[in-house]
Amino acid sequence: MTGAHVRIDNRLIHGQVTVAWTRRLGVRRLIVCNDEVAADDLQLILLPQAARGLPTDVLPVAATLAAEPGAGVMVVAKHPEDVFRLVDGGLRPEVVNVGNVAPRPGPAYTMVTRSVAVTADEADAYRKLAAAGVPLVTQLLPQDKPADFVTLLDRKGL
Repeated sequence: MTGAHVRIDNRLIHGQVTVAWTRRLGVRRLIVCNDEVAADDLQLILLPQAARGLPTDVLPVAATLAAEPGAGVMVVAKHPEDVFRLVDGGLRPEVVNVGNVAPRPGPAYTMVTRSVAVTADEADAYRKLAAAGVPLVTQLLPQDKPADFVTLLDRKGL
């Protein structure tokens, strides 16, 4: 399965996704991919509403793979582990954009960019993705220049 746009963004659906990215990429459908979010009845109601009329599914990882995301679809994953499970299940994104990853309460984190916080466990998940042959970039907005994410992890000692 190829062709889907994949973004890691723990804020999930917000203006940058629904306005800037979907327009630039010609996205016709959003899939929010995370097991916990897909099991949350409130999120199942709110996230499609936040998509501003764009058809939106909120699915666990296995159902995302079964949906066979392809051209015109943007998969927004909450965590890098979600994307690794997608890749392990056969999804082959051309690139994964690490968009916004706000710090989570709990484990210590390092700000890799002004909008991406990474814990040691998340750094391992990003490196597993890279080792699986998935190019990782960080690009907040479409007009920003993409930066190689593994290089940024290296610079921060992660």
